[in-house]
Amino acid sequence: MPNASAGTSKLEQKLRSEITGDVFFDPFNRGRYATDASFYQIVPAGVVVPRTMDEALRTLAIARDGGRTVTPRGGGTSQCGQTVNQGIVVDFSKNLNRILSLDLENRTCVVEPGIVLDDLNRQLRKHGLWFPVDVSTASRATIGGMAGNNSCGGRSLRYGTMRDNTLSMDAALADGTRLHFGEVPRDLARVNAPDGGLSLFRDMLALGEHEASEIADKFPQVQRRVGGYNLDALVPRNAANNMAHLLVGSEGTLALTTQVELKLWPVIRNKVLGVCHFGSFYEAMDAAQHLVKLRPIAVELVDRTMIALGREIAMFQPVIQAAVRGDPDAILVVEFAEEDQAENVARLKQLTELMADLGFGWDNPKRKWGGVVEILEPALQTAIADFRAAGLNVMMSMKQEGKPVSFVEDCAVPLPHLADYTERLNAVFEKHGTRGTMYAHASEGCLHVRPVLNLKLDKDVKAMRAIAEEAFALVQEYKGSHSGEHGDGIVRSEFHETMFGERIIADFREVKHRFDPNNLLNPGKIVDAPKMDDRTLFRYPPDYRVGDLKTVLDWSAYPGAGGGFQGAVEMCNNNGACRKLEGGVMCPSYRATRNEKDVTRGRANTLRLAISGQLGPDALASDEMAETLKLCVSCKACRHECPTGVDMAKMKIEVLAARVAKRGLTLRDRFVGYLPRYAGLAATFAPLFNLRNNVPFLRTLFETMAGISAKRTLPAFRRDVFRVDSEAVGPDDGREVVLFADTFNRIYERENLDAALRVLVEGGYRVHIPKPASGRRPLCCGRTFLSAGLVDAARAELDRLVATYAPFAARGVPIIGLEPSCLLTLRDELLSLRSDEAAKSIAAHALLFEEFLVREAGAGRLKLAFGPVAGKVLVHGHCHQKSFGAFKPVEQVLRLIPDLKVELVESSCCGMAGAFGYGAETYDASIQMAEASLLPAVRRADEATLVVADGTSCRHQIKDGTERSARHAARVLAMSLDRGQTILSPPAKEQSHG
Repeated sequence: MPNASAGTSKLEQKLRSEITGDVFFDPFNRGRYATDASFYQIVPAGVVVPRTMDEALRTLAIARDGGRTVTPRGGGTSQCGQTVNQGIVVDFSKNLNRILSLDLENRTCVVEPGIVLDDLNRQLRKHGLWFPVDVSTASRATIGGMAGNNSCGGRSLRYGTMRDNTLSMDAALADGTRLHFGEVPRDLARVNAPDGGLSLFRDMLALGEHEASEIADKFPQVQRRVGGYNLDALVPRNAANNMAHLLVGSEGTLALTTQVELKLWPVIRNKVLGVCHFGSFYEAMDAAQHLVKLRPIAVELVDRTMIALGREIAMFQPVIQAAVRGDPDAILVVEFAEEDQAENVARLKQLTELMADLGFGWDNPKRKWGGVVEILEPALQTAIADFRAAGLNVMMSMKQEGKPVSFVEDCAVPLPHLADYTERLNAVFEKHGTRGTMYAHASEGCLHVRPVLNLKLDKDVKAMRAIAEEAFALVQEYKGSHSGEHGDGIVRSEFHETMFGERIIADFREVKHRFDPNNLLNPGKIVDAPKMDDRTLFRYPPDYRVGDLKTVLDWSAYPGAGGGFQGAVEMCNNNGACRKLEGGVMCPSYRATRNEKDVTRGRANTLRLAISGQLGPDALASDEMAETLKLCVSCKACRHECPTGVDMAKMKIEVLAARVAKRGLTLRDRFVGYLPRYAGLAATFAPLFNLRNNVPFLRTLFETMAGISAKRTLPAFRRDVFRVDSEAVGPDDGREVVLFADTFNRIYERENLDAALRVLVEGGYRVHIPKPASGRRPLCCGRTFLSAGLVDAARAELDRLVATYAPFAARGVPIIGLEPSCLLTLRDELLSLRSDEAAKSIAAHALLFEEFLVREAGAGRLKLAFGPVAGKVLVHGHCHQKSFGAFKPVEQVLRLIPDLKVELVESSCCGMAGAFGYGAETYDASIQMAEASLLPAVRRADEATLVVADGTSCRHQIKDGTERSARHAARVLAMSLDRGQTILSPPAKEQSHG
């Protein structure tokens, strides 16, 4: 990676002296901003994250004086290379994200450009309003970026594009002139603008008038036309001459936006979906022109490939099972959303009738096979919408070198030609030895089309070029638009001359020069662009190499060096789903800091640059890499919620192992990692080991020497650790189970294991707690060793566990655990360390306590007399439970208790995350994560409400942050058994197994 003279340049010094926000000139941070969701990579000279809009404009001035270009950036989700460049990248998303004003009566608002669409709509929803340009990346796309690209979203059939919903914009020209861009009369009478601004507006209106006939002739007459500059906004026939519409779609090349005025709409209150099935893709595309006559607000395509990939992704399996019938070649999701629900239902019936009129039936041969699955349930409608919105990442989840590539991705053609266009396009793909994936906006004739290519290969890059030229020729033949939603960037800008002709291109250049004569703002986009297949600009340029890597885990499911570690890292396509701020768990550290460094995407980019040598030698074990991963809490949310399956928790183990091999262990690593080895000694001398909590001097000493925050109380050791005298408890003829007594519950909170044992025994189960097959120490999953990068030690612990539990697993005995991070190690990391049948069998039989009980209840085998314990329970889910789909059973089990209202906390990671929350340097981030939702929810709960959290760390965070005690679900069930026995008979003393 080229060096930008970090720490020495006058430009950097000037920026640091005048900007209070972040200023980055180091290779690691520059690398994190070198890519967007396209296949390009251009390393910027520097990055500025301004704290205020004045700082953003000051950055522009400093860069201009220093001879550097400026590229504005929002969520960095552009798919065409719009937000990468060689100059200074200005990130608006962290701080410049407020609603500045809201006019409820006129349904408008003014926002800063860095506000994320979902965040905006969350704030608007309480007023019954929303901004309806609902792009699939709504959880991370910023309004500024959407304006820059002229985004459209899935419901543009009803609501129009970004341009249609932008009323005005305030922006600064490259020379610093600040202007208001809005509706103006053609004579510019009474327009309040400086002379330079009036002159600019006058020239633009004159250009529109002079070129009106050429614009009418050359601009495609489809709604999804977002290529080039919007010169058609300047022609005299417009009812309103809105200068803001020239900025919309300009990709930051004309001005630096400071605020945007938006048109708002009433929220959708009622809707229904009709999932139209087709045995033939061609017939589906041909049907689209007829389905839109029923006036739906959207018709969205999901093709065979996307359905197949979705069936392999755990989070999407339930929705596909519920909504997809048989084996369709394509489905069209038709959405009706009128105010009157009866009208929606009536149109749904009309849809079924129309499909029959078009000749489709469930019993027909393949070409005319099909019908409608009606979706009335709101939850399922939302799940379908989420699956469609994840289309890009679903497509990118292919675990192979070739991936669906975006370059002819959002061409738009008139609907009557859609079937012929897609059929001919597939023939183009086949001609060049590939196939394509297609999904999205069938209602607009704008499909997201991606041929599968490996852009590390020169032959595939040449194929991409040829496909682009042939595809755009087809689009031109059908009088469509080569750029229908995602803008131009580097991918499409060079083709403008082919699509619009020389005269319009000259007009584009005139606009650019008039706004930005010195080419300072995001050069190389829309006009004077580089070749789209210039491999020196690719994320994988011709000299891209990943050398031999020694890895400690199994990555064989992926291609590439390090036994597949390279392929796993490269699964990140930069689409940024990890930047979502609400919903699910991912990514808790980003939610706390809003730093690109602390999001899964930023970490994956850094890893890719490191293993390919772009960050210098030994970058994997460097301090900068350690800093990159410092706030990763290994929650595993990305493993579940990233649709491409980027597993940063697992990748962090590789980095920790590389660092330990290079630099050795810190005192804290030893203290945390070796806990299972010294736990017995600590229990024997518990009062001595617990002195640290009670002596302020020792707290300070621990922080100084071991980096353990003095603000934290460590879990207290105890002498009465969990142990049983017998290797089996319960009725001799009971169904067999194994109880895994993990280190944390065994030495700190034996009450949880006692409670679980009691529930199982009273349920009639024969509970095995076998002694280790080797060694005298109790069994351990190796979790603490993995957290310190001590993979060999973790493997040794797991080898002991496998030897002990394998005979039980071989005969189908469930292995039940209480601590999610420990038990789920047997379903995850164990298989990354061992691939033998014994390990696979243990993984297959490992169940969390609640998972087992739910399974038994479902089979009618759970015979327990539960009694009421409280009116309400508040439940926080452990991150690993959520990652493995194991949180729902907690709720289900607690609902077995009579009269108990179960409320789930909508929380991300609690912030404790094992040892993370104890670190002196991570304490503040830990508290920020907890305060996002968990701790406030607990504080709001009344004293009579029970609080449940299965994770040891979660319970400690709740205790530290609220002084409320949280319980493991096993203890609540044991309490419920007490009440059940009290109702049936005199009180029974709690059974002891100590």
